Amino acid sequence: MRHQDNRSSSEGSIYTLAQSGTAKSASTLPYTLILGNGTDLNDNASLNKRAKRKTITNRMVLSLIDIANANGEYDRAKQYWNAFHCQNEVTISNNRIYGKYCKNRFCTICAAIRKAEIINKYYTTISQWEDPHFVTLTVKACKAEKLDEWVKKMYKAFNLIHGRCKKRHQRGNEIKLIGVKSLECNFNPIKKTYNPHFHIIVPNAEVAHLLRKEWIEQWRPIQKANCNYNKYKYTNPAAQDIRKINDLEHALIETIKYGSKIFTEPDLKKKSRLPEDHTIYASALHNIFSAMQGKRLFDRFGFNVLNQTNKSTLSNWVNNYEKWEYSTQACDWVNESTGETLTGYALPMHLRHLLEECINTKLS
Repeated sequence: MRHQDNRSSSEGSIYTLAQSGTAKSASTLPYTLILGNGTDLNDNASLNKRAKRKTITNRMVLSLIDIANANGEYDRAKQYWNAFHCQNEVTISNNRIYGKYCKNRFCTICAAIRKAEIINKYYTTISQWEDPHFVTLTVKACKAEKLDEWVKKMYKAFNLIHGRCKKRHQRGNEIKLIGVKSLECNFNPIKKTYNPHFHIIVPNAEVAHLLRKEWIEQWRPIQKANCNYNKYKYTNPAAQDIRKINDLEHALIETIKYGSKIFTEPDLKKKSRLPEDHTIYASALHNIFSAMQGKRLFDRFGFNVLNQTNKSTLSNWVNNYEKWEYSTQACDWVNESTGETLTGYALPMHLRHLLEECINTKLS
């Protein structure tokens, strides 16, 4: 769907490249390489979501770049710039859209694709589990300077638990730990603290309760003589949550949040569903992304995935195409030859307000 006016999504007409008349003839265009399967040009709902995600990512990472540069973290700033340039240029050929992806976890376009891939990969296997449960395992909140240390300790704790339970199972003394897990971290803007936690899906309640018990025990400090003993110094049993899953797809989406919420309520005690009541805490996001650097955010344990095939990246050289470039002002991809916008996406006023007025870059 192409649109003459980048603020009007209802007056555009759907037509193919051959009908548009905007591209040069095939004989005058040099060949260009396109990768992947592309996206159907007529799937305007999907394209509008992509335009929205591109707009959010670009506005967000500019603040992250400033923070990284101010901290002297120039390599991290380069990663943010890669996300900024993701899908800056797209190619339309044979009624499909192609573009290069940065594959960074802080790029909302690439994160959405990664979520869909994980759901497609694991849904068939997990749907065969008899009584799936959703488990949340967490540690007590920490300040920014301790976040990286606590994230590393969480991975170490989980690996120790898994190894211990695996040995018991091999001896025939315990059930097998099976599941999928992902790491997420929330920021509390009132206390200026971070809450890293694992979201986990397991096949039944028995595995869920075993995992919870082992997690609490793993974090119990060693009692020393002549010291006050706080057996819940590092984690609170009440915060380790177990829920029966009634909607598997929703539970998978909840599990694969892929890092952190971008929009956060300034006051967590006053939950609001109004988007204008949220804030982007850029410094906190930078701290979270830094702590997650090099970590496998989503992983399986105790089982293999069914019917896995190796996917090769499709590539093709074409000379019947159009090039479109993303415009920050239009919040859309623009054809420089005609001035047309690709999706007709119009940035809602509440989202414009969030991205222009509610990005907090203060130290968190």
